[in-house]
Amino acid sequence: MKVTNRDSIFIAVILIIVLTLVLGAKERTTKAVPDDATHKQVTSREACMSCHSAEGIHPQPMGHPKANQCFQCHKQPEHWVGPSK
Repeated sequence: MKVTNRDSIFIAVILIIVLTLVLGAKERTTKAVPDDATHKQVTSREACMSCHSAEGIHPQPMGHPKANQCFQCHKQPEHWVGPSK
């Protein structure tokens, strides 16, 4: 069977797609919740947003998802008082 240029392009495109999917599937990395007294007591999104809203002392960065469950992405510190993942 003879491999044509068209076949080579098709194989290259498939390899690029597979490589993109494999590299894109790696574990997501997000910042952990700081391990301090303030953050150890946080138990709800409302508590997070009291500081991290647009008007708060440390607003979320531009493009941050508007999710309702902060702890789905952000890992809790040791000896966490709030809800677990």
